[in-house]
Formats: sequence, C-alpha cells, structure tokens
Amino acid sequence: MSSYRPGGPRSSAREAPKGYIPGLGRGAAGFVTRSDVGPATGRPAAATGTDDDDDPALAAAASSSSGTGSRAAELRAAKLAMQKMQRAQQQQQQASSQFGQAPAGCRFFVTFCSSSALAVLPLSYWLPLRLFGAWLPLLPSFVHRQFSSYSDVAGAGRGASTYGGDTGVNSGPIGFGGGVYDEGGGDPTMEGSLFGGKNEQFDDDDDEADRIYEAIDERMNSKRRKHVNNGGGGGGASSSAIGDQFRELKQKLASVTEDEWAKIPDVGDYSLRHKQRRREDVFTPLTDSLLESRSMANSDATAGGGRYAMSGMAQVLDGTTTTASTGYRTNLSGLAEARSTVMTMSLDKMSDSVSGQTVVDPKGYLTSLSNTKIASAAEVGDINKARLLLKSVRDTNPKHGPGWIAAARVEEAAGKTAHARKLIMEGCENCPDSEDVWLEAARLHPVDQAKTILAAAARRIPTSHKVYLRAADLESSDYAKKAVLRKALEANPNSVTLWKAAIELENTDDARVLLGVAVEKVPHSVEMWLALARLETYENARKVLNQARKHLPTERAIWIAAAKLEEAQDHGDMVDRIVDKAVRSLDKHDAVVSREQWLKEAEAAEFAGAPLTSAAIVKWTAGRGVDDEDRQRTWADDANAALSRNAVATARAMLAHSLATFPTKRSFWLQAVDLETKHGTASSLDEVLAAASARLPKTEIFWLVRAKEKWLAGEVDKSRSILTEAFKANPEVKSCSLNGCSEPVWLAAVKLEWETGEIERARVLLTRARERAPTARIYMKSALLERECRQFEKALELLEDGMKRYPTFAKIYMMGGQICSEDLPKDRINLDRARKFYQLGLQQCTDSFVLWSLASQLEEQVAEYGTGSSNAGVTKARSLLELARLKNPKNPELWLSSIRLERRAGNEKLAVSLMARALQECPSSGLLLAENITMSPRVEQKSKSADAIKRCPDDPRVITAVASLFASERKHDKARKWFERAVKLDSDLGDSWAKWYAFELDVGTKDAQADIKQKCIAAEPKHGELWCKVSKAMSNRRKTTAEHLEAAAQNVLENIHKL
Repeated sequence: MSSYRPGGPRSSAREAPKGYIPGLGRGAAGFVTRSDVGPATGRPAAATGTDDDDDPALAAAASSSSGTGSRAAELRAAKLAMQKMQRAQQQQQQASSQFGQAPAGCRFFVTFCSSSALAVLPLSYWLPLRLFGAWLPLLPSFVHRQFSSYSDVAGAGRGASTYGGDTGVNSGPIGFGGGVYDEGGGDPTMEGSLFGGKNEQFDDDDDEADRIYEAIDERMNSKRRKHVNNGGGGGGASSSAIGDQFRELKQKLASVTEDEWAKIPDVGDYSLRHKQRRREDVFTPLTDSLLESRSMANSDATAGGGRYAMSGMAQVLDGTTTTASTGYRTNLSGLAEARSTVMTMSLDKMSDSVSGQTVVDPKGYLTSLSNTKIASAAEVGDINKARLLLKSVRDTNPKHGPGWIAAARVEEAAGKTAHARKLIMEGCENCPDSEDVWLEAARLHPVDQAKTILAAAARRIPTSHKVYLRAADLESSDYAKKAVLRKALEANPNSVTLWKAAIELENTDDARVLLGVAVEKVPHSVEMWLALARLETYENARKVLNQARKHLPTERAIWIAAAKLEEAQDHGDMVDRIVDKAVRSLDKHDAVVSREQWLKEAEAAEFAGAPLTSAAIVKWTAGRGVDDEDRQRTWADDANAALSRNAVATARAMLAHSLATFPTKRSFWLQAVDLETKHGTASSLDEVLAAASARLPKTEIFWLVRAKEKWLAGEVDKSRSILTEAFKANPEVKSCSLNGCSEPVWLAAVKLEWETGEIERARVLLTRARERAPTARIYMKSALLERECRQFEKALELLEDGMKRYPTFAKIYMMGGQICSEDLPKDRINLDRARKFYQLGLQQCTDSFVLWSLASQLEEQVAEYGTGSSNAGVTKARSLLELARLKNPKNPELWLSSIRLERRAGNEKLAVSLMARALQECPSSGLLLAENITMSPRVEQKSKSADAIKRCPDDPRVITAVASLFASERKHDKARKWFERAVKLDSDLGDSWAKWYAFELDVGTKDAQADIKQKCIAAEPKHGELWCKVSKAMSNRRKTTAEHLEAAAQNVLENIHKL
C-alpha cells in the first residue's frame, strides 16, 4: 500500500503514453453526463461571479426557469443556454489570460462552472460539479498519468476534454478576472456534446428519462428532509457555502505545475454511506502473511499458552491485547494442541498414581474411545420417545417394576449411566418388593455399591434366592460365597436352588454332610437323593435309595438309579428284577409313564453306560400299549429309530425282545444280522447267525453268511463244517423249487474250495451238485471252472449238455461263443462253432440283447479269421443289429451297439443319424443320452448335458457323463460333486467308481484315492460295461474288488489319453 501514499514511488517517471493530457479527471471522455451535473441551487449572482444581465439569453432562460416548476422546462432552458454559450465560444478566439494557457476543455469547465447558466440546473446536477472541484486535489495519481500531456495547462479542470473535434489546444485562454465570464472565451469543440443537436427536439425516451429523474430527485429530497428533521442540517445553503470555500483554490490551479499536479494524492471514498457510524462487527480482511505473523506471535488461549490465556485476552504484534469479545479468532493450529490437552487431562483423571507410576491402560482407553457409539438423529429421537413413554408408565403406575427397569436400560443404552442408576434407585424405593428391580440396580452399579444394594434387598426380601445367588456371585472368594449362601439357607431352608449352589462349593465330604441335611429339609427333591446316593458307598447308597422310594414312590428315576447301581456292581440278575418291580410299583401307585418315556429312559441309561438297565427297561416296557397285530411293525420301527439316534444297545434289546416273541420271523433275524454286521463284533455276529441258522435251517442265507465270515476270518475248516451242516439241513432235491433249492449252498461250497485252491474238491462238488441238485447256474459254473483250467473242450461239452437241459439260459450260449472266438485259435472252424452257439442262442433267446451284440461283433471281426473282408463283416453285423431292433423295438442297448458299430467303421454321419433316431425312439434312455454327450463335439457337449439332465435327472450314467465333462474342463470341485452323486444313485454300477477313481488318480490326492477305493470295496459293484469287461476277464477272475478298480481306472485313463 506504500505506492498509494504521498511521497511513495510513482510511475510518472515513465514515458507518458500518446494522447496523454495532464489535469483531466476520471471519466472525461469529451462529454458531460447527467450524473456529472448536479441540481441547481439558489445561489446569488455574486457567488457565481457572473451577471445575468450581461447575457440576455441566459437571463431569459433563468427567468423562464424560475417561473415554472417543471424539470423538463428547466432542462430545455439549460440546453438553450448551453447552445448559446457554445456559439459564443466559437466566435471568440481570445488567447490571453492572467493564469496562462489552459486546455479548452478545462476552460469550458471553469467558464461553465462560473456562469450563471448553472443557476437553472437542479441540485442533483450541480452538486457533483461542486464536489468535483472540492475533491480535485485528492484524485488518484494514475488518473494524472493517463490524461496529462504536454497540452495540459494549469487552471483547467479535469474531465472536460473536447468532444468530436480536434484534441489540440484552443487559441484563447479563459479569464477568471473579476469573476466575469468572457463571451469570447468559449470552446468551439463542444459541439456534439450532451446538450448539442437540434434545438428543442425531444421524444418519448426523454420524457421517460425526465420522469425517472424526477422520481430520483424526489427520493433524494425525502432523504434530505429526513436528515433535516433528525437534526443533521443540510440543504442548498450548505452546498453553496462549500463551493465558496473552494473558489480561491480553484483559481490557484492556474499556478500548479505538471510535477505538482502529478503529486496530488489519491482520493478515498467519501460517499455518504461511509460517513455513517461503522458497526463493530465489520472486519477488514487481512493478508495471509499478517495473519500468520500474528498467530506466531500470539499464544492460543485454548491450548493453555500465554499469560492472558485463562482471562480470554491475547497479545498482538503492536503490544495491545485483544479479548475474545472483540472478535479475536483462534488459529486452527491451536485446535490440535487443545485436543491433546483435553486427552491428557482425561488420562490424568483416569490414572491412579501409585509411587510415581500410573496404572492406566492407554491402549484400553483408546479402545474404549473407538468403541464409543455415536447415536444418530433417528436413534436419539427413538430414545426420546422411549423416555416419554416410560415416564408415562412410571407416572401411571409407580409400583410397576418393569417400567423402572426399562427406563434405566434406555438411559444405559443412551450412554447416561449415572441417570440410569438414579432411576433404578428410585425404582427400588417405589418397588421395594420387586427382586428384579433390586437385581437391575446391582447390575448397574459397581461391585461395592452392588453389594450394599443386594444387602438391602436381602433385608427387604429375605425369601428371594435370586438376590442371594447374585450376592454370592459378586464375592471373589469361595469362603465369602459360602458365607452368603449359608446365610441364605438360614432364611430359605427349603430352597433347592440354594442347596445346590452351596453343595457345589463344597468338597466331597462336606457335600455329603450338606446333602444329608438337604434331603431332610427338602425330601421332595429327587436330585438331592440321587446326588447323595452317588456320594455314598454301595451299602449306604442302597439305604439312601430305599428312603427315597419311601418319600417318592411315584418317581421312576429312583428305581432306574437302583438298577444302575446294581449293574455297576455286576449284579445283572438284580437289574432285571429291579426294573420289573419298578414297573409294577409305579402301576400300583398310579404313576402314569408312557411307553415312549420308558424307551427314552432306556436310551438315557445306555448313554450313561448301563446297557443292561437299558435292555431290562426295553424288555419290560416294549409291549406296553401295543396291540398284538401291530407288534412286529412297531418293534421294527422302534429298533430303526433307536439306531438312527445311535442307541445300538437299545435297538439290539428291542430286536432281541422281538425275536424272543417271534423266533421264526425271517425279517427280524435279517435285521439283527445287519445290526451286528455294522455295529457288532465278529463273535456277536456269529452268535446271531448260529441262532438264525438253528431257528431257520431251510434258509441258506444264514448258513452261507456264517460260512463266508469264517472263511474271511481264515477259519476254512470251520467254514467247511458249517456248509456240511447246511447240506444236512437241506437234503438234495432233483429240481429247484422255491423252498427246497440248495443251489446257493452248493455254489458256496464250490467257491470256498475254488478260492482256496482246492480245484479237485470243487470239481467233485460240482459233479455231485449236477447229480443231486442240477441247475443252469451249476452247469455254467462247472464250464467256467473247466475254462479257467483251460480245459476248453470239456467246458464246451458241459455247455452243450447244459443247452439241452436248459435251452433258454442265454449265458450258456454266450460262454460257448466266447470260448470258440476268444480262447480257441481263430480259424474258420472255430468261427463256425461260435456262429452256431450264437445262432442257437438267438433262436431260443430272441430278447437277449447281449447275444445279438456278441453275434454282431463276431461278424464284424470275420476278417481276422481269414474268411472275408472287413466291409463285408460290417455289413453283416449291421444287418444283424437291424434285425435285432426289429425283434426288440425300443431297446437302447441295441441302438447303442449299432451306433458304436458305425463309429468303428468310420461312418460318423450315419452314427449321428442313428443317435437321433435312437433318441426319438428312446427319449428317456440314460444310456443313449450319456453316449450322446460323449460323442458330441466339445462346443455341443454343454447343451447336450443340459438336455440329458432335464430328461434323466437321476440316471447314474448321465450324471457320470456330466462329471467327466467337468473333469475335462478342469472344474475339479464340480466333477467330484457329480461323481459322488452318481455313486450314491447306484453304488452297484462299477463304471461310475472306475471313472471317479481315474479322475482322482489324475488330479486328486492320495487320501482321496484311498477313500474312494475303500468305498468301492464296501459297495462291491457288479455291473457296468467297463467294470464287467475287466472283472469277467479270465485273467482277473481271482482278483479282488480293489484290483478290478485299479484295472478299470487304467483303461479309462488310456481312453482319455487316446482322445
């Protein structure tokens, strides 16, 4: 701001711009606007320095103006006077003056201000001109630099330059001598100014402007009148006096040089609105540097700095103090210091100084701050509503304890713990008999105060065991807890809850003593009697239970406890007697105990480690309330339900009771065998099987299962003896009937000898079986034994003999054809023999699709026997399958054989066509749908899979195909899920197990592979195209299920790698 002060650096030293005229004021553009001219004042002629009589035109204008009150008339008179003055200036070419040469505009300005023509102007035009003359020395310096030039002559006023003409200097000077205006000194360049133009030519715009200015004058006059009424003075006289004061100064402008003119200081804003009294709340904006320096020098009152910090005063740069009441602004950097100070004070309040060390946990304090909940506006509104509602509840019914509790909890939720404590204590005063209010008060207060509150509650409500239990919980030592509970027992000797709490704190001996007292005080408590019996010895426990039965004759738990006590002492016979007596005693005392309740007690006894007690309960209560015709179904359902709840002993007891009632019921024996197989031991299973074989000797399954279990256990001789007993129990019959066929026993005996390597003994058994109990399966097994021993001709003789006896048994024809085509040399003779077997089989078994498939495969391979071309073989195989489909319509297996035949022959399009026809004929065949997914291109497999799942959602082959698709796309989790689903749908399908195991071999872990293998061994699958191809191969006859799984999985992996 130094550049604006007098004497400061100026820019006048720089070269003046072109056209620069010194002395001209702001806004001097060659004309005078209406705002530049003030209203006329009634000043005397002597003050203006002119004589109206000297100029008749001006005198006439003045006289006309004075006679009318119209502003428009005054304006027209002024314009006429102005035009007259301009014409006089053009005629006069005077150049001399006592003040020197001055610019034409300035001469016009001085002449115009001195003329009496201005008398006709209103005050609103005249006042700015007079003020302009008064403020002239205060104009800013940049105005001088912009408008001063070499033609500027001292004495000429600013803002009065030429308009519309040459900017040069006029030839004549303006004279101020004697205050008389020189008519010849006018400025000829004033033509075209504001008052130029045609005389008295006005339009509607001028009239509108007149009306606007009249409104403005009226507004200004009203303000002046208001100011005069308030005692401010003013008016035309004062304005004239101001002009008179600056008259001599304006005359002295002629002697001002250019340098002096340039040194005129800048003028401030002296308008009326700034002359008013300033308000204290108006602040002057300061620069950032000044604010920063002040903040660095002063100390913040909030942060605790400075001598006047606490008194609200601050020291500023110039040594003065500024209080907070005067608008002192605290700097922002002090807020952080203030926050630090507040936190330090909070920590100091929380801390407990012990020997110079603080024990406050700063981390815990900060954690509590972070966990502080800030309630939203909605929550605050809800809390306020709850307060009003609960206040109404308390006022309506002050004796209602839940109302006080709810009000206290609302305040606690709002974070006002102190208010909550106050409310709950008022509740204690209003509801002294409510234990819940006392307990809530204890909860809200610290431990020491809570103890006092509970003591008062105990005095008020001595029968409340909750109060005593809560008081005991507040104690830290067992000794104090025991004291509180003993005090409580003195007041409440019949409270079972208090006795339990007191006994739990004691050791075994003291607990026994307390229990002895407790059963005397509360003899109706079963738990006390049973607890005392458990702590006593066997003899004393029996006495305790006897006393308990006398006090509680209708309580079954005491009888069951007595049975468990006897079972713990290995008195099994006593257990059954006690339960029997219990059931009769309860019936005698009319104790209603349902059958379901007794079975639940049996399961509870089993889980408590008393299976004999459980069995005794089942024995004496299983038939209660069950009709005779519903006993089998009800008991079977009870056994299954117990097994579902893992109550094996209860289920076993139920089945034992059922078998004792129905000893020849085969379903109960099978259920018992299944239970022992899954949950029993080998000895228990053998016992059940022996009993079943003895009860049902004509049922071979029990003999066979028992013999197999002994064989698997390595007891081959024992197995043979069992089968020998089975032969004795099942004499030979010449024909197989439903009730007397012993074929399974014979085959089991043959398998036993066969698997143990006793081939001759097996052959002898088969020969004896063919003589005593001939069946088609026995002939087939005999031929299979000879085939395994590579006695092919003997096997064929047995098959031919079997064909004569059992011509409709298809497997005999299959085995004969396979021996001729696979085991014997591949020549024309063996080809004809194989064809003969298949032809005879197709004549007798036209519905066997396996025979049709084997016959077509034989014809397809005729080229290998040297009797024809491969094309001819394919053609004949195709004709055989077409004939098979005609005789067996809607057979998916035959369609699949035809499709695969065409694919092997390279006819992919024909295979696709056949697949479409097959799906039209068998739309819900899972076999065809799975094959369709496999043979389709990769881009179509997803859509084919979706269609197959839609048609057959539960077919294991379709599910396996979809799982294989996921495996090929590396979606391992989905593949495992779908493989598992497939084996659950049909665990007997070996293909699903093989593909799942192959998948795990490729991407799975060792644990997953072992788990799948164990599950497959347990399932023992028997069917499936891939599985049977491996398991029925002669080289794999003696292999286990695990080995079959390994071989099938390897075949699957090989096929995948080929693709």
